[in-house]
Amino acid sequence: MARTGVLIEMAEGGKVKATNYGVLTAARGSAGNNEVYALVMDGDIDAMKGELAPYGVQKLLSITSSVDLQNSPDLQAAAVAAAAKEYGFTSLLGLASASGRDIFARVAASLDEPMASDCIAVDVDQKTAVKSHFSGKTFATLQLECSMMIATIRPNAIEPVKSADSASVETLTFVAQTGETARVKRIEVKKGGSGKIELTEAPIIVTGGRAIKDAANFKMLEECAAALGAAVGASRAAVDAGYAPHSMQVGQTGKTVSPKVYIACGISGAVQHFAGMKTSKIIVGINVDRDAPIFTKCDYGIVGDIFEVIPELTKALK
Repeated sequence: MARTGVLIEMAEGGKVKATNYGVLTAARGSAGNNEVYALVMDGDIDAMKGELAPYGVQKLLSITSSVDLQNSPDLQAAAVAAAAKEYGFTSLLGLASASGRDIFARVAASLDEPMASDCIAVDVDQKTAVKSHFSGKTFATLQLECSMMIATIRPNAIEPVKSADSASVETLTFVAQTGETARVKRIEVKKGGSGKIELTEAPIIVTGGRAIKDAANFKMLEECAAALGAAVGASRAAVDAGYAPHSMQVGQTGKTVSPKVYIACGISGAVQHFAGMKTSKIIVGINVDRDAPIFTKCDYGIVGDIFEVIPELTKALK
């Protein structure tokens, strides 16, 4: 039987990120019978059993060490590589987050295995991965020639499917080998937008374009987003105009997102923006121009002024 390891990422407050569940679904394989190990380096392992077991996790592997793993991606990668060897994983998956990209690239180099990053689908049995190419114009299926498949998956790209199992807990104590040191060390974390949903993790995103006209008008989108439990994004045009910071930008030169619902407010639908949200499950376009390109790409379209439509939408949602 194939055995897949999944590196679990935690959200603020010690809760498991909901985006891990799609990765766990992929880890079970096309037949859904692979042995799944959840690798945890932070948080209350016993509390996580109730969160992870419903998604097919059979083993929760708590990785501990006498060295500081939390503040060193070098040592985290070394610990994950050690776990992969110890338990003979045939595949190793994680989120294509800032942390996941950093750690998994190091793990792949350490194990001398190829890696597929930011995938929108994987088949761990066939060792194939699907990736978006050329700004979302095409999708490529890659065949990995490897003994262990290593891949990171775009948050929300794979719909989570429950498959309850009785997870047991095991502990792996990582001992750093000679020469394994923290060459990179996290000194401080400065967080922006406290209390807001991270854009790449959000299940719903409301994004404003140039038509928002002023930074103060994003408050209108924030009120709508709060009613939806959504995050707020911005197009490059809105960012270039100074209406929003670059951290909110969605598109080819911003963040790539795959929410369940993407609401584009006053956005024309240029290919550069579309590249960053093309894999959204449902796209809603709101624009006063009925000939805007967004209406050829969305699932639902509203021809109207966002300053009339959004307040009415918020009111209805409340």
